[in-house]
Amino acid sequence: MKRVNDLTRKLEAALDRDAAIALLRGAIGCESITGQEANFVAYLKERLKALRLGTLDSADFLPGRPNIWGERKGNGKGKRLLFIGHTDTVHVEGWREHWAGAERENPFGAAVVDGAIWGRGAGDLKAGISAALAALALLDKARIKLSGDVAFAFVGDEESGQPGSGVSAGIKDYVARIESGAVARPDFTIYVEPTRLAVYPAQIGFFIANVTFTGKSAYFGVPELGKDALRAAHAAMSALWRHSDEVAKRAEHKLIGRGFLLITSLTGGGYIAVPEKCELSLIRKLLPGESLDQAAAEIEAAVRGAVSDPDIRIDFAYPAGRDHRLGGTACEIDAQAPEVAMLAQSIGEAMAGRGAIEGAPFWSEQSFFVNRLQVPAVYCAPGDIRNCHTFEEHVEIAEYLAGIVGFASFMARYCGIEE
Repeated sequence: MKRVNDLTRKLEAALDRDAAIALLRGAIGCESITGQEANFVAYLKERLKALRLGTLDSADFLPGRPNIWGERKGNGKGKRLLFIGHTDTVHVEGWREHWAGAERENPFGAAVVDGAIWGRGAGDLKAGISAALAALALLDKARIKLSGDVAFAFVGDEESGQPGSGVSAGIKDYVARIESGAVARPDFTIYVEPTRLAVYPAQIGFFIANVTFTGKSAYFGVPELGKDALRAAHAAMSALWRHSDEVAKRAEHKLIGRGFLLITSLTGGGYIAVPEKCELSLIRKLLPGESLDQAAAEIEAAVRGAVSDPDIRIDFAYPAGRDHRLGGTACEIDAQAPEVAMLAQSIGEAMAGRGAIEGAPFWSEQSFFVNRLQVPAVYCAPGDIRNCHTFEEHVEIAEYLAGIVGFASFMARYCGIEE
């Protein structure tokens, strides 16, 4: 333990705080709303060049939308570690109006207020990307050479919300390069989604279902001539809520809780007439091991079983395919694995009270590694998912700096130090 503590203290003493903060502020300053990732990738290219990586590559996963990846190779006697994150952010609509006249008015201004750095993408997830890059720079400054390889990959198209995008096109391209052998397969992956420096070895799965009920309109005075789509939707919602309760009773995962579904929207109605069409949307949370296909079939059966009128047409659509045609799969690795414990310890030494092993209450792209490549992966990074996608998005500076030290410590311990 003394050796580990000595390493952490050495890294803390060598950390250039001003340079690290400037790195993150520069990253936030690059507008990279989904579809505009090239702005941030250009910035990352210069930062990666400054790290003197052995290889650095970039390629478009869609026209004008590049991924970027590179690596620093060790002496071949250690393991290969990958840090990966997405370059795109959600939109900034309403941000300037919300903060009008305040220091935080510019969503890309990276204002420093009350010990935190504010702006769109600060937590989700430019603090994680910046911490990973600064960690390697910190090892160089501390004159620590690694036996193993440290690789970086920064991909686009993770966020939803922009029309025709947000389907994980970036990571699909990158993972295909690993499968083809064009990019070396990592031994362990850290996806830098914000976790407040907890370590997440498990994540939920999800799918979104849009259900459309189509009946027949009729004047309100003669409703018997119509087929009420809104009434059908009401019956279906009651059945779906009952189904959600049944799902929640099936199992509880120790890190991510219970599965359920949430009805998120309902639209429909007629103008002084029997409603002809009604649409509802829902999201289903899944636990590791649950089948998306089976879960979707159960929802469809619940809806159809609740609507007795054969003249009501019911259509289902699943608009959020990710690593599965219906949505994103849940995944987990062994929470007691040595590398998980090593990362948790490295983070905990860098900042007291951090490094807890928890579960991700969100879906991101970890499952492309765990389920598709069979490569162990976790989420870990500074930033708080609870303020991401909001006007309150910010990262505590102390947490960000601790993340740099924790990542650098883990790089040294996992990859090995060249004597």
